[in-house]
Amino acid sequence: MKTAISLPDDLFEEIEACARRLRLTRSGLIALAARRFVAAQQRRADATAAWNEAVASGGQPGADLGAAAMRRRAKAIVRGQR
Repeated sequence: MKTAISLPDDLFEEIEACARRLRLTRSGLIALAARRFVAAQQRRADATAAWNEAVASGGQPGADLGAAAMRRRAKAIVRGQR
Protein backbone atom coordinates (compact mmCIF):
# COMPACT_ATOMS: atom_id res chain seq x y z
CA MET A 1 0.00 0.00 0.00
CA LYS A 2 1.21 3.45 -0.80
CA THR A 3 0.71 6.31 1.63
CA ALA A 4 2.00 9.82 2.20
CA ILE A 5 3.25 10.99 5.60
CA SER A 6 4.71 14.22 6.89
CA LEU A 7 8.03 14.14 8.74
CA PRO A 8 10.23 16.84 10.19
CA ASP A 9 13.18 17.59 7.89
CA ASP A 10 15.78 16.42 10.39
CA LEU A 11 14.04 13.05 10.86
CA PHE A 12 13.76 12.59 7.11
CA GLU A 13 17.50 13.17 6.76
CA GLU A 14 18.24 10.67 9.54
CA ILE A 15 16.01 8.11 7.84
CA GLU A 16 17.75 8.70 4.53
CA ALA A 17 21.22 8.27 6.07
CA CYS A 18 20.22 5.17 8.02
CA ALA A 19 18.59 3.57 4.98
CA ARG A 20 21.75 4.17 2.94
CA ARG A 21 23.94 2.65 5.69
CA LEU A 22 21.72 -0.42 5.91
CA ARG A 23 21.25 -0.60 2.15
CA LEU A 24 17.50 -0.42 2.47
CA THR A 25 14.96 1.72 0.73
CA ARG A 26 13.31 4.46 2.77
CA SER A 27 10.06 2.50 2.58
CA GLY A 28 11.83 -0.67 3.70
CA LEU A 29 13.42 1.07 6.67
CA ILE A 30 10.18 2.73 7.76
CA ALA A 31 8.26 -0.55 7.37
CA LEU A 32 10.88 -2.40 9.45
CA ALA A 33 10.79 0.27 12.16
CA ALA A 34 6.99 0.29 12.22
CA ARG A 35 6.82 -3.53 12.46
CA ARG A 36 9.28 -3.54 15.37
CA PHE A 37 7.41 -0.76 17.15
CA VAL A 38 4.05 -2.50 16.76
CA ALA A 39 5.54 -5.83 17.95
CA ALA A 40 7.06 -4.14 21.02
CA GLN A 41 3.70 -2.57 21.88
CA GLN A 42 2.01 -5.95 21.53
CA ARG A 43 4.56 -7.61 23.82
CA ARG A 44 3.99 -4.87 26.39
CA ALA A 45 0.22 -5.43 26.25
CA ASP A 46 0.75 -9.20 26.51
CA ALA A 47 2.97 -8.75 29.59
CA THR A 48 0.34 -6.58 31.27
CA ALA A 49 -2.39 -9.10 30.47
CA ALA A 50 -0.25 -11.93 31.87
CA TRP A 51 0.43 -9.98 35.07
CA ASN A 52 -3.25 -9.12 35.49
CA GLU A 53 -4.17 -12.78 35.02
CA ALA A 54 -1.59 -13.88 37.59
CA VAL A 55 -2.85 -11.36 40.15
CA ALA A 56 -6.46 -12.38 39.49
CA SER A 57 -5.70 -16.04 40.10
CA GLY A 58 -3.07 -15.80 42.84
CA GLY A 59 -3.80 -12.51 44.53
CA GLN A 60 -1.75 -9.36 44.84
CA PRO A 61 1.89 -9.97 45.82
CA GLY A 62 2.36 -9.34 49.53
CA ALA A 63 -1.35 -9.70 50.32
CA ASP A 64 -0.94 -12.96 52.25
CA LEU A 65 -1.13 -12.97 56.07
CA GLY A 66 2.59 -13.50 56.57
CA ALA A 67 3.47 -10.51 54.42
CA ALA A 68 0.91 -8.35 56.22
CA ALA A 69 2.37 -9.35 59.60
CA MET A 70 5.88 -8.59 58.36
CA ARG A 71 4.77 -5.12 57.21
CA ARG A 72 3.16 -4.40 60.60
CA ARG A 73 6.32 -5.57 62.40
CA ALA A 74 8.57 -3.48 60.14
CA LYS A 75 6.42 -0.38 60.71
CA ALA A 76 6.54 -0.93 64.47
CA ILE A 77 10.33 -1.22 64.38
CA VAL A 78 10.63 1.97 62.32
CA ARG A 79 8.40 3.79 64.84
CA GLY A 80 10.58 2.49 67.67
CA GLN A 81 7.98 0.16 69.13
CA ARG A 82 9.42 -3.25 69.67
